[in-house]
Amino acid sequence: MHIQTAAVQTLRDFEHGAVVPPVHLASTFELDPATEGGAFAYQRGANPTRGQLETVLAALDGAEHGFAFASGMAATAAALSVLEVGDEVILPASVYGGTYRFVDQVLPARGCTSRFVDDLGALTDADFTPATRVVFVETPANPTLRITDLRRIVELAHRHEALVLVDNTFMTPVLQKPLALGADLVVQSATKYLGGHSDLLAGAVTTNDDALAAALRLAQVAQGGVLAPADSFRLLQGIKTLPLRLERQQHNAIAIVEALRGHEGIAQVWYPGSHSEQEARLHASQAEGTGAVLSFELAPGLDRVAFLEALRYPAFAVSLGGVESLICRPATMTHESMTPQARERAGISDELLRLSVGIEHQEDLLGDLEQALAAAR
Repeated sequence: MHIQTAAVQTLRDFEHGAVVPPVHLASTFELDPATEGGAFAYQRGANPTRGQLETVLAALDGAEHGFAFASGMAATAAALSVLEVGDEVILPASVYGGTYRFVDQVLPARGCTSRFVDDLGALTDADFTPATRVVFVETPANPTLRITDLRRIVELAHRHEALVLVDNTFMTPVLQKPLALGADLVVQSATKYLGGHSDLLAGAVTTNDDALAAALRLAQVAQGGVLAPADSFRLLQGIKTLPLRLERQQHNAIAIVEALRGHEGIAQVWYPGSHSEQEARLHASQAEGTGAVLSFELAPGLDRVAFLEALRYPAFAVSLGGVESLICRPATMTHESMTPQARERAGISDELLRLSVGIEHQEDLLGDLEQALAAAR
């Protein structure tokens, strides 16, 4: 089944001939007094609506197991709960700010350590120690759009009995399937492209490993950060249009990149594969497209605030992946939890702007960017 079909047809045959699933809001379920058993007991442990969503999440990723959480960070925290006292996680310096905050401020209290590296692609056997338990990957990276060779990282990490955890939020399973490339765990902020309408918080984790699935199930029950039934239903509905939305968003993003490259008002523009021909070839070998997020800096002398104020369509706001275009300044918004030194190391300058391209008409977006650049002069 192609992913465009799986997004719509994974769930079928609902009660009364309904073509959409029902929403089960119950927090508790009646059990059999004789056996004290039942398919469901308490919503935190399992819920029919969330279970249906998790079936779809697994199907999209080609996974055996899927888990839905209350936010992208709840999903990341659950995935990193595989770490035990004394374990180490290796991450790219340009990792998402929320992940940086969790690793930098929460994991140390749990007796875990972290190591941020400038280029995951430069990892060698010498970088691994007996404590290295997880390699955390973003490809493309947020917000620099740098590319990491997933196959190489998987081979290297597995040689040292370490797990590979991939944040696939930017690509989604429509454009990239890390599990098929050997990754052990995939997380997504379903708030972004999966939901697609900037109106809910959700997170997803998928895996093919039964032991990791048991750990994730424990994280749901023990930590309680599960997705509520109503939001599970809304996310199911959003996923149905994911392939169509992303196709239009990517089409728009490609046009915007072409317009900004070489523009006198733009100092630099970054997108997946822009850093080198090698990264472009690498991305093409493991993904089906470049996605719909790009970053850029205005040319020297242009007024950043005037540019942002002049924009009519992209809202100046955090997040990404919705039907509407959004633009943000990572240094003070999505990555504000990082120290100035950490941002500099990650290549996130104070002038960097990240644009999440929506489904608006291409000509309107291009015209808006042009008039805002004129206003910035």
